[in-house]
Amino acid sequence: MYSLLLAVIYLAFISLGLPDSLLGSAWPTIRGEFDIPLSYMGIVSMIISGGTIISGLMSERVTKKFGTKNVTIISVLLTAIALFGFSASTKFYHLCLWGIPYGLGAGAIDAALNNYVALHYKSRHISWLHCFWGVGTIISPYIMSYALTHAAWSDGYRMVSYLQFGIAAVLLITMPLWKINGASAQNEESTAVLGIKGALKIRGVPFLLTGFFSYCAAESTTMLWASSYLEGTQGASKEEAAAFGSLFFIGITAGRFISGFISDKLGDNKMIRLGTGIALLGVLLIALPIKTTALIGFIVIGFGCGPVYPCIIHSTPANFGAENSQGIIGIQMASAYVGSTLMPPVFGLIANHISLKLMPLFLAFFFVLLLYMISATEKRCRGK
Repeated sequence: MYSLLLAVIYLAFISLGLPDSLLGSAWPTIRGEFDIPLSYMGIVSMIISGGTIISGLMSERVTKKFGTKNVTIISVLLTAIALFGFSASTKFYHLCLWGIPYGLGAGAIDAALNNYVALHYKSRHISWLHCFWGVGTIISPYIMSYALTHAAWSDGYRMVSYLQFGIAAVLLITMPLWKINGASAQNEESTAVLGIKGALKIRGVPFLLTGFFSYCAAESTTMLWASSYLEGTQGASKEEAAAFGSLFFIGITAGRFISGFISDKLGDNKMIRLGTGIALLGVLLIALPIKTTALIGFIVIGFGCGPVYPCIIHSTPANFGAENSQGIIGIQMASAYVGSTLMPPVFGLIANHISLKLMPLFLAFFFVLLLYMISATEKRCRGK
């Protein structure tokens, strides 16, 4: 039963990953159909991430009130409905409106499940949890590529929404499994609410939040702009760019799968540094004016990103205490999505007004900032 619950949580994370790579894959076609600028993708992603910021900040109170299982099921249903709304959109502002419920649902499930697994399972399991997020992000670009080849981008969104409804049904049927960790989960839900002010007073938390911001700025920019970068600087067609955009997600999924075997041995901080170094190597590869090298580079960036997010999450209870983890992880999610919200639109403006070729430099800045902030967090936590 213990392993079966973990499998259900893995399935929930597939549902979290499914929509994340759709927008970047479909955008070259959407912007042509709606006759809008390249940078407008940043507006949609900003609205989605804005919703996740709100739900991330609210996650501690919501999860303590309703429980992880209820938050998970409702969140998956909310994203399924939002994706169906995306598929029915005929105007740009429709995409913006449906981005609100999608963002709210994604942020709530992200914070709740990350804390649950960080508390109840070992580091390797949280790496594999995020590996399953990567499975979702790999599947959806191919669904979108198929839709663009045989039908329309809206059909790709509709297919993914149907998958989400199916996953929501499975989660609903398996609700009794959550009783396995019922006693400890009840204790977590009954603890006092930490709040933003309380979290920021804890040594090392501000540095960790800045590091998470930096990581998600780089990850989200790569995720959303990989297809456009390949089309605009490497000469790939729209269909090729949509399919090749999934290379980053293949890399990140492989990175998380492999890190699950070694993360318990090396520890979270070493895994974060190792992954970031590999990601910087990938940034160097996409900077070279060779199409094949750029394709490999996106895989390498993804591979390096693989262990970073889950290891930051898993280290939170150990660094700041299990009693504080839900509150801090919720704020981490908000900080992460601030990076996801603000930085892709900023790069969109840079791409629009200067050049897409500046993407490698943009990514390198945030990966280096991540390394500095993680080191600063570790020093503060050791000195507490």
